[in-house]
Amino acid sequence: MKFLSPLVINKIISKIMYTVEANLKTWTRSLVAISLVAIAVFGNAHEAFAKRSGGRIGGSSFRSAPSAPSRSAPSQSNYNGGKSFYGGNSGGGGFFFLPMFYGGGGLGGGLFSFLLLAIVAGVILQAFRGRRNGNGEGITGMDSKVSVAKIQVGLLSSARSLQQELTHLALESDTSSSDGLATVTRETAISLMRHPEYWIYVSSASEDTKFALAEQKFNSLVMSERSKLNNEVLSNVGGRISQGKTATLPSSNGNSSESSEEPSEYIVVTLLLAVAGDTLSKLPTLRSSEDLQSALSAIGSVPADSLLAVEVLWEPQSEEYTLTTDEVLTIYPDLVRI
Repeated sequence: MKFLSPLVINKIISKIMYTVEANLKTWTRSLVAISLVAIAVFGNAHEAFAKRSGGRIGGSSFRSAPSAPSRSAPSQSNYNGGKSFYGGNSGGGGFFFLPMFYGGGGLGGGLFSFLLLAIVAGVILQAFRGRRNGNGEGITGMDSKVSVAKIQVGLLSSARSLQQELTHLALESDTSSSDGLATVTRETAISLMRHPEYWIYVSSASEDTKFALAEQKFNSLVMSERSKLNNEVLSNVGGRISQGKTATLPSSNGNSSESSEEPSEYIVVTLLLAVAGDTLSKLPTLRSSEDLQSALSAIGSVPADSLLAVEVLWEPQSEEYTLTTDEVLTIYPDLVRI
């Protein structure tokens, strides 16, 4: 048996070690490259996720809005309860005064009773018609008219203070009451009206519907707009405040965060409302700054007892981010330049 010399063995071992070392270096370089790519990808993904995160304020009073059946009882008490027209307590038992006329009034008494009955019936019928038409009574019947509307505004990122104002509003508003929702609507409209020089894009839509269908249509509109956000990092809906880890609170000194982004990028604010009557059905199709000013003024003046639901959405919520032109036109295709 022929044995290899020590010199040959050393050469073989050296080649093996060299090959192993070369492979290790290659594998190490590959691993480092893969790690860097992963960090870049996930880092950008996190940044993009935060960039597309928005805020939300809103609430609804559809469930507490009175309907015609529930409001018919007080009208009966107005005519039948307490004192009757001719003295004595009626006790709420219908037209209790009729027997005294039919008891001995003859033809004249019967005719008088019939006329009186016709007058009372006409008054009651007119009251019900007024309720069904919503004349001064808000939502009172399933066939009452409700306006469901959307206004969307794209602003230059220079209006960063608007993000602060909406964040403050989300943290401080009472969204569990009609008065609180009216305040949210009014303050949002005012905040937008303070920045007319930054208005770039706008879109609007409105629809008149019956009360019986209004909540479904409004919820559908809300779902459509909420789905455009990657995440809601700050929300105050129905009196419940939810704050995510990436939510950015307004700075204590009131100054916006500095950013390296170009000022040609955008913030988008969406207002969704359901209002009793036809107030919002008269909103103009928004094609100019004057149209938007008029619409915001109309929205901000909606009385609390007519406001059935409101949602305010804005993105990005963080003052550190804005949306690019491509993102705005892709995510919000209805926006048009003004």
